[in-house]
Amino acid sequence: MKRLTLHRAVCLILAVTLLPASASASGPTLEQRIAAQRARAAQLQMRLHAKRVELGEATLHYQDLQQQLSQTNAAIGAVNGRIDSLAAQQASTQRRIAWNAIQLDAARRSLLLHDEMLKRRLVDIYEYGDLSYVDALIAARSFSEFVERWEDLRLLIAANQRAVRARKAAEARVATVEAELEGTRLQLQQEEQAQDEARSQLGSLADERRNLVTLAGVRRRSVATQVAEMEDLSAAEEASLEGLILERERELESQQRAAGIAGGGDHSGAAGMFSWPVTGTITSPFGWRSNPFGGAPEFHQGLDIAAPSGTTVTAAAGGTVIMAQWYGGYGNYILIDHGGGYSTGYGHLSAIYVSTGQSVQRGQAIGAVGSTGQSTGPHLHFEVRIAGKPVDPAPRLH
Repeated sequence: MKRLTLHRAVCLILAVTLLPASASASGPTLEQRIAAQRARAAQLQMRLHAKRVELGEATLHYQDLQQQLSQTNAAIGAVNGRIDSLAAQQASTQRRIAWNAIQLDAARRSLLLHDEMLKRRLVDIYEYGDLSYVDALIAARSFSEFVERWEDLRLLIAANQRAVRARKAAEARVATVEAELEGTRLQLQQEEQAQDEARSQLGSLADERRNLVTLAGVRRRSVATQVAEMEDLSAAEEASLEGLILERERELESQQRAAGIAGGGDHSGAAGMFSWPVTGTITSPFGWRSNPFGGAPEFHQGLDIAAPSGTTVTAAAGGTVIMAQWYGGYGNYILIDHGGGYSTGYGHLSAIYVSTGQSVQRGQAIGAVGSTGQSTGPHLHFEVRIAGKPVDPAPRLH
């Protein structure tokens, strides 16, 4: 039995040894192709991460400009409200002007009346002479007539005094009304100028900010298109990498069959059922979602499981580590091949405990939860792939 096992092992070693030699004669070995493909995928992921950062910045700039435009529009609304209020004040002022004009006309008529009365008094004095009040009293023929003339003179003097005071009051009223009208007209003129200036300035500012928003929107859409194209290209590169890995698995299985050795290792994930890699709450399921960094909606290729930073992450099934390195937006990333076309990915790790090519068992510690790469907080991004294509991990976890 030991001899048979030794014979099989020797055959396997010979098969593995001869494969690179034959491959090198015709071109790069499969391992070299996998390494080159992995490097291309990692480089593309780094470029994609940078482009996503650019998209986030473009989105923030666009939102900031939109907010500024909204503030300008709000200011325009406030100015329009003040203009409406001033229009009501103008209407009230116009009514006051009309009333003041009536008062002014009455004051002018009163002034004209008093002027006419004074003119007639002067004419009488010119025509009949300026009889003094004493002469009028002496001319009385009786005491009763004297008393009557005294009372008439007293009333005349009082009337003349009232006329003089009324004329002065009319003059003062005319001057006051004219000053009020001039002040009101000047105030209305200043308010109208201020309204026109405010409307003109805000209108120009709004037009400028609308143009900036339009340009920022064009740039954001352009970057979003580039991100989508790079995401498609990244998915194609990852699919090519998965294809090369599957090809290597098939060759190894073929070598094992040729050597008469059954495949070993714990590849319990090949059945398509996996254990939870970390305990926590699912904060983002598989499928389309709003982009947490802004921009167009994106397709989320796995589950985001929230957990404290440093929490141990375990292998969801036994297999071989085919990637354990920084991987663009995924940050520190581990990819495990479980055979049968199944693989699992673990992203945003704060620490990696395994290395490429290492065999792992289900439940083995492989890393720690973190927030590396393009992440909004500590969590594990967990993926399940079949033949390189991501599928929903949720129904496959137990």
